[in-house]
Amino acid sequence: MNESCIVGWAHSPFGKLEEPDVESLIGRVAAAAIADAAVTPSEIDGVFIGTFNAGFSRQCFPASLAMNAVPELRFKPATTYENACASGSAAVHGGRDFIAAGRGRFALVIGVEKMTAATPAEIADHLLAASYRREEGEIPGGFAGVFARIAQSYFQRYGEQSDALAAIAAKNHKNGVDNPYAQMRRDLGYEFCRTVSEKNPYVVPPLRRTDCSLVSDGAAALVLAEAEAARALAPGRAVRFRAALHVNDLLPLSRRDPTRFEAAALAWSRALAEADLTLDDLSFVETHDCFTIAELLEYEAMGLTPPGQGARAVFAGWTAPGGRLPVNRSGGLKAKGHPVGATGVSMHIMAAMQLTGEAGAMQLPRAEVGGVFNMGGAGVANYVSILERPH
Repeated sequence: MNESCIVGWAHSPFGKLEEPDVESLIGRVAAAAIADAAVTPSEIDGVFIGTFNAGFSRQCFPASLAMNAVPELRFKPATTYENACASGSAAVHGGRDFIAAGRGRFALVIGVEKMTAATPAEIADHLLAASYRREEGEIPGGFAGVFARIAQSYFQRYGEQSDALAAIAAKNHKNGVDNPYAQMRRDLGYEFCRTVSEKNPYVVPPLRRTDCSLVSDGAAALVLAEAEAARALAPGRAVRFRAALHVNDLLPLSRRDPTRFEAAALAWSRALAEADLTLDDLSFVETHDCFTIAELLEYEAMGLTPPGQGARAVFAGWTAPGGRLPVNRSGGLKAKGHPVGATGVSMHIMAAMQLTGEAGAMQLPRAEVGGVFNMGGAGVANYVSILERPH
């Protein structure tokens, strides 16, 4: 099998952007990522677009839109990938599989979403498309209501954890100050995050506004290269995949234990086994904190703590930048923003920046091996990548 490496990238700011649609957002990053990889557009062999859409855009066929921005991509194979909030990672895996099959040496992967043009009611309904509508479609609060139910179940089993969720939010907002792409670059502080107030009301109890990721526009693009070509092209930027695993679970929450992300745990265990590593070998993790309860459950899924003890990780400082396993040094979805289809690609870029020493103010002193966990739905589509510093 032909291995692949990340050799270049481009990233828009996340937030309420002036670009009116996904086409303009794709145009913002497509050519820039190719240039950053130091390849020519004609050398790109395939294009992979990750977007959830689910009603956010009337343009439901974006696969070829990169060709409008980069005419040299015309007549290249191009495909759209959708797997809810993990659509970006689905596109990354598609690009990797393309190279592994020997169909090309270079792949352009783009994640994109335009969310802020929709009304709040439309946004809530569109996001519920990532749930099992037959049973969960009328939950108050939209997708926040789905994760509020998860939090309620967790609290009933393991006790009140609102302070732990506030500590996760505070950590990620503090980290987001250092991320130039982040939608919210403000250190809100633990007391603000834990206190219900006019500025931090309940969205759906027990989740406060600071427990919920932001509605965002954005795009992120990366270039994958076959390993031999990557090392010849840019040896100092050839970020290698030690492992890349994808595990899906049942869609209805009623058929799963809502207090455990079992498929995520399986994806993590399989990825670490494939990489021949343990969690202690990782320098950092970028994980999918669409809601703070998700990050808490992901600590347990990756094996950082036993089930029901995720709060220990944040209260003991393990997940802080100087801790045992820094988590979401980028600010995560909580501060960086969550333009759904762009998120998985963005997470891989944040990890690659750390591993190449290009993370600026976010840079960790030890960045040898990083983990990425991107999740679609409530623990349904689970993608884990283990990335290694160029050697």
